[in-house]
Amino acid sequence: MSKTSAAPQSRRPVWRIFLISLITTTIVIVGVLFRPVAPKPIAAKPNDAQTTLADTTPAPSPTPVGMVWIPGGEFSMGTDDPTQMICGGPDAMPDARPIHRVYVSGFWMDATEVTNEEFGRFAQATGYITVAERPLRKEDFPSAPPENLVPGSIVFRPTSEPIPLQNHLDWWEYVQGTHWRHPLGPGSGLAGLEKYPVVHIAFEDAETYAKWAGKRLPTEAEWEFAARGGLTGQPYSWGNELKPNGKWMLNIYQGQFPTHDRAEDGFSGIAPVAQFPKNGYGLFDMAGNVWEWCSDAYRPDTYATRSALGTVTRNPTGPKESFDPAEPGAIKRVHRGGSFLCTDQYCTRYMIGSRGKGEVSTSSNHLGFRCVKTSR
Repeated sequence: MSKTSAAPQSRRPVWRIFLISLITTTIVIVGVLFRPVAPKPIAAKPNDAQTTLADTTPAPSPTPVGMVWIPGGEFSMGTDDPTQMICGGPDAMPDARPIHRVYVSGFWMDATEVTNEEFGRFAQATGYITVAERPLRKEDFPSAPPENLVPGSIVFRPTSEPIPLQNHLDWWEYVQGTHWRHPLGPGSGLAGLEKYPVVHIAFEDAETYAKWAGKRLPTEAEWEFAARGGLTGQPYSWGNELKPNGKWMLNIYQGQFPTHDRAEDGFSGIAPVAQFPKNGYGLFDMAGNVWEWCSDAYRPDTYATRSALGTVTRNPTGPKESFDPAEPGAIKRVHRGGSFLCTDQYCTRYMIGSRGKGEVSTSSNHLGFRCVKTSR
């Protein structure tokens, strides 16, 4: 998997490498987790975003099965500092600023995250073996004993009591024998989970599936434009309130993280796809449930670089190379949407303008994807 860290002497350093890579996919905490948070306003206000200008060209036909048309257009990408918003959490998210104007062309997008059922058809047709199913290579970890070079993936494990949130290794575990067919470990399976998002998907896995399906992974700009559903400058794909009229609109973590999810949204852990209202473009689960891979390489300064040009960026595909100061040698791609483990106590990156990141060979039980298709 990750080729960027020193070779381990035992199994624990190996999976700690994966855990460090995983958690930096979901949060960028730069000394803000435990600083005092300023009083929050009564409501989350629209930021300084300018009006979304959606294209009016009719959708092409026919409609691919399971996909919806995203019209494309010009919009304001990114978010203000969410710490000043209700439920904005303690993370200022500097990598999601400044807000800047972007244009994307129209495209088709999967209405839901790719499910176990869909990924299973692909695996059966091609014989594909995911990254999490493959043994670790000796050349990547030359000092590791052979018995430690076994396949597996990372699984969330709740703690028995409340703990400080400084050390993410306290609630993640590298479990041998875990992959998309066994999402919670070797004893688990997919019976009854056919309509759930497939998880334990590395970047290579998502790209390979997309190519087989005649599709591709979305760019980060495409993903955010689609997630906004035509709205301008709102923190959520449905508006500016996390729970309009007291109703949960997404699957995230309620309760004391990481001890107990009270499942107030109806789900403790991952949920089947399409259990919450769709957004203005007909997309489900653009916030929460599982993180989704985008095609862009990750850099925290991407938005600043674009904004400095002073023009509308058209169909951006991301920087040529990734760089994460929290893990300089790792090759990372953008994640979007947050997951069922997001909470305003720790990670609010289910907010539409926010960003996540992941080392390309790392997988977990809250990481999946959806695809797009360019219109001809």
